[in-house]
Amino acid sequence: MTAEHDFLEVTPRIEALSALCKTHSRIEPQLYKEYDVKRGLRDLSGEGVLAGLTNISDIISKKEVGGELVPCEGELYYRGININDLVQGFMKDGRKGYEEVAYLLLFGELPDAKRLLDFKSLLAQGRTLPTNFTRDVIMKAPTHDMMNSLSRSVLTLASYDNNADDISLPNVLRQCLMLISVFPMLAVYSYHAYNHYECGGSMYIHYPSDSLSTASNFLRMLRPDMQYTPLEASVLDLALVLHMEHGGGNNSSFTTHVVTSSGTDTYSAIAAALGSLKGPKHGGANYKVVQMFEDLKKSVTDVTDDEAVADYLRRLLRREVFDRKGLIYGMGHAVYSISDPRAQVFKSFVGQLAKEKGRDADFDLYSLVARLAPDVIAQERHIYKGVSANVDFYSGFVYSMLDLPSELYTPVFAMARIVGWSAHRLEELINTDKIIRPAYRCVQPATAYTDLKNR
Repeated sequence: MTAEHDFLEVTPRIEALSALCKTHSRIEPQLYKEYDVKRGLRDLSGEGVLAGLTNISDIISKKEVGGELVPCEGELYYRGININDLVQGFMKDGRKGYEEVAYLLLFGELPDAKRLLDFKSLLAQGRTLPTNFTRDVIMKAPTHDMMNSLSRSVLTLASYDNNADDISLPNVLRQCLMLISVFPMLAVYSYHAYNHYECGGSMYIHYPSDSLSTASNFLRMLRPDMQYTPLEASVLDLALVLHMEHGGGNNSSFTTHVVTSSGTDTYSAIAAALGSLKGPKHGGANYKVVQMFEDLKKSVTDVTDDEAVADYLRRLLRREVFDRKGLIYGMGHAVYSISDPRAQVFKSFVGQLAKEKGRDADFDLYSLVARLAPDVIAQERHIYKGVSANVDFYSGFVYSMLDLPSELYTPVFAMARIVGWSAHRLEELINTDKIIRPAYRCVQPATAYTDLKNR
């Protein structure tokens, strides 16, 4: 979509002002060491600075052995329950897990059958948008950027809420449950509006069904014929569970805590979290993985040849191929080193879906890269910890097998993480008594004022 009007175009004058910004805002790297500043709120080993406490989830990547912390297989806990146990619990009974795990994260305990049924009913009641909202808001200014569309829709929903600024716990919970319910609709309808008005495709506005899960409804609303297989719905449901929460220190959840501590409304807090998740360093990595594999298949004649694939990976790290950023996307994580438990859970189900979709060869290639990449990275980089495939390594592949348009990859992440953000917002409101305000040291020397005529 081309904007009809830019407030200001980038001109030589703007370029010159940009250079001025760079000159006077740059901080010499050695000053961070001199003042012992933890850049990115991490120490030199990559460990996050302790900035808060949470009951919601926990990440374990190291364990104490002989008085020293050493890397271990990654573990993820939701409200104290291992993610593997959660997944096995609903999978063995043939249930979808999104609603059950959402209840756990929001309220701190697993629901019994009656409470789970009541909670599903509550979410179903919330799957409705204000009258003409789809026409007047979503379809009015379609864009290829679904995350911006989501943010705009969330902020606009505040205008339809008579108690938008009420931050009492019951009211915030009401708002969070409503947003959890409508996020799939906002994402799918935004895509259909873009696909119709900007790409010339047909327009589909399918209403959600009260009897279906969140994952099933998403596929029903997205597809023209509203059809999907049980395995497709189950794998998407699993993806939503695995992306739902990841400790209070991830960028978007931390953003939620920071913004909530100011006393702002729910819509503003969630829009801020969406802005964080949109960043390619946070929520956009899965699509980069898909693009990287497409380039690999174009560049390597025999993708079953270990050495040929390893050579491509080396050229990736040397900035010689693909986007020349020097990254193997989907490999490594800020916290995990030996393994990402979400990727471990995901992998077996990804293989099942690949078989159903006739994409076994692609799955074999993904498995090959996951095996080769850690050694290639160790040879090419001086790293302080090991690397392994992360959840984004497989999620983009899953979304491509589900025929999701690339524009919806990150919004699907948001559909899951809105639960975690809601839990963190509620937790911050329950426990906060101070606005979050870390210290910044000014390193600009004092400068005398100069009269305009003498500058």
